[in-house]
Amino acid sequence: MGDRDWRPFVYGGLASIVAEFGTFPIDTTKTRLQIQGQKIDPRHVELRYTGMVDCFVKTSQQEGVKALYCGIWPAVLRQATYGTIKFGTYYSMKDWIAQHRADGGSIEHVPTNTFCAAFAGGLSSAIANPTDVLKVRMQMGDEKRNLVRCFIDMYRLEGVRGLWRGVGATSQRAALIAGVELPVYDACKRALLPALGDAPPNHLAASLLASLGSAVASTPLDVIRTRMMNQRKMKNQVAKPSERIYTGTIDCLLRTVRSEGFLALYKGFIPTWLRMGPWNIIFFLTYEQMKQMY
Repeated sequence: MGDRDWRPFVYGGLASIVAEFGTFPIDTTKTRLQIQGQKIDPRHVELRYTGMVDCFVKTSQQEGVKALYCGIWPAVLRQATYGTIKFGTYYSMKDWIAQHRADGGSIEHVPTNTFCAAFAGGLSSAIANPTDVLKVRMQMGDEKRNLVRCFIDMYRLEGVRGLWRGVGATSQRAALIAGVELPVYDACKRALLPALGDAPPNHLAASLLASLGSAVASTPLDVIRTRMMNQRKMKNQVAKPSERIYTGTIDCLLRTVRSEGFLALYKGFIPTWLRMGPWNIIFFLTYEQMKQMY
């Protein structure tokens, strides 16, 4: 790509921010559904919502419509870093490797695309983890202060580990989503080119197909990382017997399944899928239009 190497990074970041604004209320309902029903966390034992629509309605009625967008600014900050690094790294790595293959990049190489996508997703989500932690807590109504003040207080009370709480599950989830979503999108887009051309209908159909696969694959890890991020562990504080903290991804997985059953790993699946579909549609349509305009 030569002197245009910066463009996938800029396009990816801007398109991610646009998509985040368009689908954030669905993400809020997903987070609240995933948090509720935890038998080890006294704050969230109660099942307050029966589903996505019930959560949407109750949140709007009890806390106001504005509550559905609580956490939008750390989410935008996350996309400005995560989206920029993820999509820019993926397309740059993919193109660079394609240029050095024997076929010169004329054939889509699925294993290469999957590796590049998973690497880009895991790396970018690890870097952006502090913004994700704050987003989750604000969506639950635990944080309502100034964005900068929230970050400072979280670091002061919980230390560096607090900022990167759940980073393992977050990186694994992001790598899994990207490893499924981006190669599937590229493959579907190329397969549909003869019928639909490189046009919005093609981008729309490829986005929908990519969303379903990534939602099924990633929801269990999404539940785990959301629960881990929502837990607090203050620096130099010994936990009380009644306060149990997940020690890692496996611990959270096992405790969730033992106390709530396997289907608990798919809490919030409907809003996850319903969000991924529109999110990917908005993202890829915006991304593709930017590519054509500039």
